[in-house]
Amino acid sequence: MHLLTDPLQFDFFTRALLAVILVSVLCALVGAWVVLRGLSYIGDAMSHAVFPGIVGAFLMKGNLLVGALIAAVLTALGIGAIGRRSGLKQDSAIGIVFVGMFALGIVMLSRAPTFTTDLSNFLIGNPLGVTPTDLWGALAVTVVVGGILTAVQKELLLASFDPTEARAVGLPVRRLESLLLILIGLVVVLTVQLVGTTLSVSLLITSSAAARLQARSLKKMMLLAALLGTVGGVTGLYLSYYQDTAPGATIVLVNTAIFLAALAFRRRE
Repeated sequence: MHLLTDPLQFDFFTRALLAVILVSVLCALVGAWVVLRGLSYIGDAMSHAVFPGIVGAFLMKGNLLVGALIAAVLTALGIGAIGRRSGLKQDSAIGIVFVGMFALGIVMLSRAPTFTTDLSNFLIGNPLGVTPTDLWGALAVTVVVGGILTAVQKELLLASFDPTEARAVGLPVRRLESLLLILIGLVVVLTVQLVGTTLSVSLLITSSAAARLQARSLKKMMLLAALLGTVGGVTGLYLSYYQDTAPGATIVLVNTAIFLAALAFRRRE
């Protein structure tokens, strides 16, 4: 039992544990939509596309999170606009906006006199450095995102899988698509700040993909993704503590192992 309780004597470990659980639930809420709609590329793309917003806020001595959120919203709207106007598949639109935004961030960064620790930490993330304020912020975002998705779930399902029928019954398909992209961007920004890019993408995609192999309804998929993400996160965090390894990377490896197990024992249609 002491193997479980000993690390909890440290406040930083307890906060990291709570952060991983909250982020797992938050990522499961949007990760199910990401996997079902074939948008797995968007997690990594969003985490890089917010770069100019972060750099801009840094140069203006503003709040990095606010800058990242603004960039995430602009990225989401840009992806939707390019996809609709060009007729290209959404993955192509994501690639175009992602590369352009990231390049803009690099150009802006070249104007910065120094690359400070604050900016580096935002991009890399550190679960063991989570503060109580970060936890309250994660809880607030989880409640907001969960509430919005619950309110528009039926409309979003119809717009996602039968847009023609959705338009016929008067649903604002474009607005719903933009809303989903913005929510994904919001989740990515928060999780990247808390746990880093690699773990953010893993929780957003790997856990939801594993859940998709076992669940057949959206609700069950979200619940299972949250459970698998939590199990992987907690297990990985304890392993990193006792093996003295990088926490984020260790959690990703555990999540990958969970996915492979789900793949080996997947439900047949």
